[in-house]
Amino acid sequence: MFYEPPELLKRLFDAAIASAQAETCMGGFLPDKPAGRTIVLGAGKAAAAMARAVERRWDGSLSGLVVTRYGHAVACDSVEVVEASHPVPDAAGQAVAQRMLDLVEGLGADDLVICLFSGGGSALLSLPLDGLTLQDKQAVTRELLRCGASISEINCVRRHLSAIKGGRLAAACYPARCVNLLISDVPGDDPVDIASGPMVGDPTTCGDALAIIERYALSVSDTVRTLLESGHGESVKPDDSRLRGLLTHMIATPQMALEAAAAVACDAGVPAHILGDRIEGEARELGKAMAGVALQVARRGMPFSPPCVLLSGGETTVTVRGQGRGGRNVEFLLALAIALDGALGIHALAGDTDGIDGVAEIAGALITPDTLERARALAIDPHRALADNDGHGFFEALGDQVITGPTLTNVNDFRAILIS
Repeated sequence: MFYEPPELLKRLFDAAIASAQAETCMGGFLPDKPAGRTIVLGAGKAAAAMARAVERRWDGSLSGLVVTRYGHAVACDSVEVVEASHPVPDAAGQAVAQRMLDLVEGLGADDLVICLFSGGGSALLSLPLDGLTLQDKQAVTRELLRCGASISEINCVRRHLSAIKGGRLAAACYPARCVNLLISDVPGDDPVDIASGPMVGDPTTCGDALAIIERYALSVSDTVRTLLESGHGESVKPDDSRLRGLLTHMIATPQMALEAAAAVACDAGVPAHILGDRIEGEARELGKAMAGVALQVARRGMPFSPPCVLLSGGETTVTVRGQGRGGRNVEFLLALAIALDGALGIHALAGDTDGIDGVAEIAGALITPDTLERARALAIDPHRALADNDGHGFFEALGDQVITGPTLTNVNDFRAILIS
């Protein structure tokens, strides 16, 4: 082999992130100029970078407003960039959401709205329905993040408590022409789950949201429960006439990122196999399952012959029961390392392409065949760390964290297992 496994894995991760940069993938998706005004709106960890990419390609005047996570802003000339909190919403996100609705009021059929949404937009664009408070939404968000719910379940609840998500922003823009440009961070690339779908119709109902709350036994206020039971939080549906003519384009997706990483691996002489771009479930359970696949490859040459790299994406979940910081990528890796039990020739990297795994400013981590050995030499019990949901603490102690800083994009989790 002519590569060091950790170095190659980092190159694959970098390639996945680079493929999803707004400057790389924005070309070809911008609409024709309108007779009237052009307004740019957006929310998400990539929203500011997307707005800058639009500005650099737009031949004409425009204005607008986007919101991104604290630390993810970039300078724009005509579009105002506001920062707010993620993953739990704050007052800054609430205020900018109301400003967006005010900005599109009174638009006409000759006007154009270019909407830019990416992962993180649900928390960043948080405007409670009448009768709810920001504190209500913050409490529900914290409950959802800890319970192990999938991203589609989390966003279903969010849509039915929001005055701007679930197609409500699109309805407010009517009759202006709207083009929705999305960077997908969700399994299956369903537009309704990207930033909870401010610009697309929502087929789910208040009843669906209430069922999710019951399924996970979430503690919510009487106000939230009453709103959902009454149906007053119903979202805009896909057949709403105000959504006719709206165009939606996926400009970057997890599959595209995995393909970019696979190309780099092949250039290095290592066959790459994409196992899926929408893998979900408990992170620790996926870690055990993927260890079984890796060992089958290493010891049996099935279903693939080594050397090779197994790539996957999607969004797993962590049901936080311990005192650790969670983080689905580090939890996956810790469970993977335990199940591999020092198997020779197997390395892995997992990270979130936005540079943030859970609530930590850490993208993810690396494991090597001696990960468990080095941990035990430091008197660290891997099983105890996993039980405590303390993957971040575990890999920090080993010096094996992957830190990128804000990547200004988000195409979900990236996992690569290299079998040499």
